[in-house]
Amino acid sequence: MSDGPASVGAQLRAAPPDRLPEVTAEHLRADHAADRVEVLLGDLSLSALWPVLDPEGPTGGLLEQRCFGSQLPVVDPRPDGPTKILLPLTVWGDRLGVLSLETTREAGQELTAELTVIADELAMALRTADKDTDRYHRVRRRQRLTMAAELQWELLPGRSLNGERFRLAGALEPAYAVYGDHYDWSVTGDRLTVTVLNGHGDGIEATLLTAVAVNAMRNARRAGAGIVEQAELASDAVYSRHGGNSYVATLLLEIGLGDGAVEAVDAGSPKAMVAHDRDIRPITLEQQLPLGMFGDTRYETQKFQLEPGDRLLVASDGVHAAAPGGRTAYGVSALLTALRRTRLQPPSEAVGTVIRGLREYHDGLDADDDAVLVCLDWLR
Repeated sequence: MSDGPASVGAQLRAAPPDRLPEVTAEHLRADHAADRVEVLLGDLSLSALWPVLDPEGPTGGLLEQRCFGSQLPVVDPRPDGPTKILLPLTVWGDRLGVLSLETTREAGQELTAELTVIADELAMALRTADKDTDRYHRVRRRQRLTMAAELQWELLPGRSLNGERFRLAGALEPAYAVYGDHYDWSVTGDRLTVTVLNGHGDGIEATLLTAVAVNAMRNARRAGAGIVEQAELASDAVYSRHGGNSYVATLLLEIGLGDGAVEAVDAGSPKAMVAHDRDIRPITLEQQLPLGMFGDTRYETQKFQLEPGDRLLVASDGVHAAAPGGRTAYGVSALLTALRRTRLQPPSEAVGTVIRGLREYHDGLDADDDAVLVCLDWLR
């Protein structure tokens, strides 16, 4: 027998990156009398949980979906057999999937706590291993990505992020064929930077355009620059490559996590709104030129204030301006209806609810544009 739940971390660090589920399963069988161990990962659209150890096995059912959605362990005792235990696989709020097992041990708080440590170690290892193996990428992809989508997914920071004072999530749609829409974020100390972008055009050219802008803003941000310099460097980079023939619409936000003060650079089509209880109000900002439209463009910040419990939402034009079949734009009223349905949901669930509402609004028609939605809860 090994040294307990903490030892699995050392085992995972010593294991090949593509063998993490097997190492975890062996540890659980040896130390916790576990059987029927499975690691289930969410697909790119987070519509189902898919097995890794037995790729031909069933997808996650209602219990697995409950664990994934609630982000809490689920214990399912059976009077005539082993107890089934499900644990969320999550890193800093980024939901990866669910660890499932059956055990004959008594399923009390002590066991659940031990298994939670193991699940947390596995989640961190899985996230790190993604850089060195394609195994988990293949499980999450239920169809082949376009080249543009491949580039976009590699650029994303994650799908959700939690901190002491905030909950944050983003959604990108359609998952397998996105083009120029994108989001980015970074937290350092008490400052959270959030960016939503929409590259001009279609296909891989729009993706490459967005990639230039994202990396230019990251370059400035990582050098300690504020959002004005981030926007200006990105604008200069896009203009130097395209000469004003292509541009990137962008909304950059820097949120003070201590006081809720927000500085914004509005350089295009993404729209922001704030929800508090059932009240939803748009954030009106003076729109400046999109990035890369002209050379040496200079930007200014504008400010607004979040209150404790506020939910900040940012939507690209693929969300708020979607008008399938000539219908009224989704952002006029249907978006507000969808947002009100998310009132009791965490951001990681809320973005999915709104995106599903957008799909329903298209009523079977193909979307004309890709879409991004970012949701932030400021907790203070």
